[in-house]
Amino acid sequence: MTIPETTAAAAAGAGPHASRILLRRPRFAARLRDRTVFGWLFLLPLIIFNLFVVVVPSAFSVWYSFTDWTGISSKAHFIGLQNYRNLFRDPEFVQGLEHNILWTVFFLVVPMAMGLFGAYALSRIHRFRLLFRTLYFIPYIVASVVNASIWRSILDPQNGLGNLLHINPLGDPQLALWSVEFVNNWAWWGFLVVVFLAAMQGVNPSLYEAAAMDGAGATRQFFAVTLPAIRPTFAFLGLMTIIWSFLAFDYVYILTQGGPAGSTDLLSTVAYRNAFSNLQGGYASATGIVMALISAVVVTVYLVIRKTREWET
Repeated sequence: MTIPETTAAAAAGAGPHASRILLRRPRFAARLRDRTVFGWLFLLPLIIFNLFVVVVPSAFSVWYSFTDWTGISSKAHFIGLQNYRNLFRDPEFVQGLEHNILWTVFFLVVPMAMGLFGAYALSRIHRFRLLFRTLYFIPYIVASVVNASIWRSILDPQNGLGNLLHINPLGDPQLALWSVEFVNNWAWWGFLVVVFLAAMQGVNPSLYEAAAMDGAGATRQFFAVTLPAIRPTFAFLGLMTIIWSFLAFDYVYILTQGGPAGSTDLLSTVAYRNAFSNLQGGYASATGIVMALISAVVVTVYLVIRKTREWET
């Protein structure tokens, strides 16, 4: 007896219910295939868009980083690792990397601490919480060009706070980087408040009740209950802060364009200047690849830690 005959005999022996099940299985499989095909058809425009906007330019950037491409000429001669060897001998690149590290440390400490404190303060109140969340979040959603332009006028050494305090926040090499970080932080920390608050609201209230029964006060509850409970969110925001710190560009360029005397230069502004002012497209591509590699290392470390700690974000 062949396999189809065996299946049919089994179905007949099992009664009409089994026969209906066997008839439904091919229909279910066909529907599943149709849904899969329709799903890929809906994703196809996005895949094509990402292919031409992300994948193809990234591949060209990798290739141009090994050439002497000027950025405007179609000719690009392969020079191997020469651009990468020149990077770490370039004072501008080294200075930009140092400033990026300082920038990252600042945003890992100051905005994160402010965001945690603001979220914890909001979690302790019930009236006007939505109003405060909105006020904190507004600077984040306002365009960086608008924010930077407003603060440039506020810090103006002739008509703003600079004149009142007798300083030039954006023109003094000792103050410029800190001033740009302050402005960027003003727009950034409200976002952290909202995310941390959402994580805190997801903490099981019974944990606070148990801690209170053990005699823990508000401060002890924060360090013993809140922080461990939101650790995955804290780690994820730390990861994104590091990545975004190495991609920072808009506030620096609008406020100082990397000056004065390179005191606010970041890797992004160095790459921009090499690409569009110095016409060193291949060299700027090498800078971009180094920035991408730094981000890749950070993401890899985070994924390893997340897997070993079994964090859920």
